[in-house]
Amino acid sequence: MNIALIAHDSKKELMVQFCIAYCGVMSRHNLCSTGTTGKLIAEATGLNIKRFLSGSQGGDQQIASLIACNEIDLLLFFRDPLTSKSLEPTEMNLLRLCDVHNIPMATNMATAEALIHCLERGDLDWRIIVNQGY
Repeated sequence: MNIALIAHDSKKELMVQFCIAYCGVMSRHNLCSTGTTGKLIAEATGLNIKRFLSGSQGGDQQIASLIACNEIDLLLFFRDPLTSKSLEPTEMNLLRLCDVHNIPMATNMATAEALIHCLERGDLDWRIIVNQGY
């Protein structure tokens, strides 16, 4: 699966810790991320991550374009709900695209853990389920 990782500045360390904890699961998938988040995760875990621009330079939009082209299967976006609203239109676009394209998405640690456990069990690949007619 293709997994995109994004984290607000105040949530980057939480994302790094999450990736350390689930490194075994994540290492079996294709990972991409916005620039700084990807750099921090790669340094802490050794995971191979395709890095885009930082979020403020358009990295969120690069990932959004992959979602729109059905090239992302799962989005983990650790958001800080208390941050400035200046980036909110870009964030809402990401969330909307996930809804439009039926992409599982987590915006916090609790949901991310639930999705990672589903991924680990093999319960998350909805494309296989759809193609098998379930």
